[in-house]
Amino acid sequence: MTSFDLTSHSSADTLHIGRIIGENLTGGEILGLTGELGTGKTCLTQGIAQGMGIAERYYVTSPTFTLVNEYPGRIPLYHMDVYRLSGSREMDDIGYQEYFSGGGVVVIEWAEKIADILPEGTLMISMEHGISNTRKLRIACTSDITSIAGMLRKGGF
Repeated sequence: MTSFDLTSHSSADTLHIGRIIGENLTGGEILGLTGELGTGKTCLTQGIAQGMGIAERYYVTSPTFTLVNEYPGRIPLYHMDVYRLSGSREMDDIGYQEYFSGGGVVVIEWAEKIADILPEGTLMISMEHGISNTRKLRIACTSDITSIAGMLRKGGF
């Protein structure tokens, strides 16, 4: 597994990191976000949506109670929040296979809860609280992530 670490010093940084990631997505990617409450998973997803060209009129919020929010753009974004699920079995009820194979981008908050069904090649982003409101991000994947790593470094991270 290839990984690299980043530090976000503000929510603006987290949005910027997300934008860079979103600009580099081509469709079919699955991103699993992990981290405690308040580490910036939804903020990162908002940046990803911006980078994917999702119109600002579609305000990206965490789908904690609906499980999935869909946003149209150059590539559809399927934003999932599985916090309230007890495990991956409950994912069958929302037809997750169609989302995973539908050609859009799937971003899953609390992805560790369904790790057993995440396909190989899922881009995992773990987020944790750092010192003085910073956030530590670790981006890891079994497939090649050098293009995203390069773009993030080029963007100052």
